[in-house]
Amino acid sequence: WNKVRKNHILKFFVLSITCYGMATFEGPMLATKKLNSIAHFTDWIVAHVHIGTLGWNGFMAFGVIYWLVEKLWNTKIYSKIYANIHLFLGTLGIIIYVIPMYWSAIVQSKMWKGFNPDGTLINKNFLDSVISIIPFYKIRFIGGFLYMLGMIFMIYNLYKTIKKGEFINDEVSKTITENSKIEYEVENEEVNFHSLLERKPIIFIILTVIVVSIGGLVEIIPTMVIKSNIPTISSVKPYTPLELEGRDIYIREGCNGCHSQMVRPFRDEVVRYREYSKAGEFVYDHPFLWGSKRTGPDLAREGGKNTNSWHLQHMYDPRYTSPGSIMPRYPWLIYRKLDISNTLLKMYSMKKLGVTYSKRDIENTYNYLDRQAVFLEQQIYKESPEIKKQIEFQKKYYGNKFIPLKDREIIA
Repeated sequence: WNKVRKNHILKFFVLSITCYGMATFEGPMLATKKLNSIAHFTDWIVAHVHIGTLGWNGFMAFGVIYWLVEKLWNTKIYSKIYANIHLFLGTLGIIIYVIPMYWSAIVQSKMWKGFNPDGTLINKNFLDSVISIIPFYKIRFIGGFLYMLGMIFMIYNLYKTIKKGEFINDEVSKTITENSKIEYEVENEEVNFHSLLERKPIIFIILTVIVVSIGGLVEIIPTMVIKSNIPTISSVKPYTPLELEGRDIYIREGCNGCHSQMVRPFRDEVVRYREYSKAGEFVYDHPFLWGSKRTGPDLAREGGKNTNSWHLQHMYDPRYTSPGSIMPRYPWLIYRKLDISNTLLKMYSMKKLGVTYSKRDIENTYNYLDRQAVFLEQQIYKESPEIKKQIEFQKKYYGNKFIPLKDREIIA
């Protein structure tokens, strides 16, 4: 411990391993039903992954970088004080970052699951929980700022270290021959099966491949017999060409980072979102978009809940349709033309993955896409004459450069 106390590099490694232990212990804990029901989809997951990201990966990387710079430039660190300040700011930043997120998670879970005596949800509006946790996000910002400030100290420290050192293109290697004397000391060495196995690399590799193969088969075989394991739901149909494009935009914009598409079989979720999700609902999802965080509400049952014009206005300005929302605006979806040059290839790809597209579906990809786009455009105009008026104004203003609403990304 005395060596760790004096060595700035070892300090980063020790804290890194500590964060690794915390994160990996927490992982199995999250598999328990009760804790999972509280933690999953809340800011608990954010706290959990940032202990691993900032603490384990970050501190391990910092320690390696400090060691490498000293090694490559054949010098000692410019300032151990700056390195210790970096360590202190980084550790404090992580603490100030994750504690508000754990606290926020408990607040979120209690608000989502709260019921009145008459059996109705206390917080029917999902935004109530969003507004209540904004102070925690502000505190989290302070933690992130301190962590970044520590990195600035590191960058300056490394810069000064490099300036006073001299880069080594190569270092003298020592050749060990059969007759070389190697001095070493092993205290209380225990010879066991694993230590013997480590000295037999070929056998070790073969056994590792066998174990990994068994684990792989356990995961692969169930997916190969998936049809017999998942009940068919007659109402679940393959995505239309336009819907495929919409899914890709959903992924591109990172929507699954803030929204889930998985209603769990809990009383509060069924009351809030309707029927819980079944395995058969996701047979055509490649990839699935279950998500792991609900900064916004679950979207698995969103279809048909609001009008098409509502969604257009929501993308343009979330605060207009949902006062208090912290969702960013997506105005480019309203104006940008939808790229359909790869839609046919996407249909072929989905078919190879097992989606039941017929030959007719493939041949009529663009006809189906255009037909659905026209229908949605007409629905929006019917629901909101104001939007129709704005689009007609754009048509006059842009002339030949005008993009019809049916051809824009928002329609997907």
